[in-house]
Amino acid sequence: MRIAVTIFLTDETITPTRLARELERRGFAGLYLPEHTHIPVERTTPYPGGGELPREYGRTLDPFVALGQAAAVTEHLGLGTGITLVAQHDPIDLAKQVATVDHLSGGRLTLGVGFGWNVEEAADHGVQWRTRRELVRERMALMRALWSEEPTAYEGEFGGVRASTAHPKPVRKPRGPVTGPRTLVGGAAGPRLFSDICAYADGWLPIGGRGLTESLPALRAAWADAGRDPSALQVVPYAVHPSPGKLAHFADLGIEETVVQLPPAGEAEVLRALDGYAPYLQRS
Repeated sequence: MRIAVTIFLTDETITPTRLARELERRGFAGLYLPEHTHIPVERTTPYPGGGELPREYGRTLDPFVALGQAAAVTEHLGLGTGITLVAQHDPIDLAKQVATVDHLSGGRLTLGVGFGWNVEEAADHGVQWRTRRELVRERMALMRALWSEEPTAYEGEFGGVRASTAHPKPVRKPRGPVTGPRTLVGGAAGPRLFSDICAYADGWLPIGGRGLTESLPALRAAWADAGRDPSALQVVPYAVHPSPGKLAHFADLGIEETVVQLPPAGEAEVLRALDGYAPYLQRS
């Protein structure tokens, strides 16, 4: 099993370049970064983890800038977002950012897609909360149009783009309904999420990886009903606090990559955490 990591990189943590070099040297598969543009101080949305919102949420680096730095100092390390809040971006600009990082890294980007949890943050971006999933689906379609080899127009309920010259293109070739980099959708198991995964993604990025024994058969059934290649479905448990038993269980389910959680800390603490994960690399 490939072992990647995720971390809230901030202005107070280890730098992207230092971390990326260490990950590649030690044999980790990838680096996934979360995204929050800002955290409104006055908000009513509760933190999903319970209690006070951790400090790092309001200090998060831009993931694409940080991943660009990581790409520049590595050759093989996978680069991912976990996740990109697609509804909070202009999709034309986002398509350019994604394609540029993927192009410059030689196709190493995984685009993690999510719908968000912070109502106030999304509202500042003009997002209507009840239609955010439909907005994300449309923006993914618009980006696919820009990533197409031939100039392709797109028009939807929430916006559109003329047939355009738009380069660079993502490195991966189109596969099924998916155009662009490797794309994984995050979120809780259920028919709506599985419909989105089957419509425009390569697979699922389930936070923590709990309940996969029950949910994977439903996803695989939806995937088959959508006419997708069963062997192409990718499930990557995300922000996992690993144990030998947990990783063995994931392997028994056919999972080939897991993203483990690093602390949002300075260099010394992060490197100690990587040392602690070394036994899992030896087993993978």
